[in-house]
Amino acid sequence: MSNFNPKNIKILLIEDDPFLLNMYSTKFEIEGFEVVTAGDGEDGLKKIKEVQPNIILLDILMPKMNGFEVLEHIQKLENQEIKKIPVILLTNLNQKEEIEKGMNLGAVDYLIKAHFMPSEVVGKIRIILEK
Repeated sequence: MSNFNPKNIKILLIEDDPFLLNMYSTKFEIEGFEVVTAGDGEDGLKKIKEVQPNIILLDILMPKMNGFEVLEHIQKLENQEIKKIPVILLTNLNQKEEIEKGMNLGAVDYLIKAHFMPSEVVGKIRIILEK
């Protein structure tokens, strides 16, 4: 049994769909995580710098700045700690090229929204954070 404690974990959820944003953040809060949300990539990047979350769930298709652009910006940051934050792409894009692009830009994993229940997303987050 690991000593994993969600209370010490800050999740940044960057998602432009209000329904999904609410659904996931509610699920994470029920599980005991601290949740910070952003409704677009630009706001998400700002919050990454401000709150320095433990993990980032990042949508790809968003207004202002898409998920790929957010990943590119993270890579260019001076702050090494921020660069180490695991990013999971949470997307409806399931083209191999897009997934590879996201992974090449530094994402640690990707989840196709339609294939995962919020509880499974929580499970993935636990696995990545326990590494």
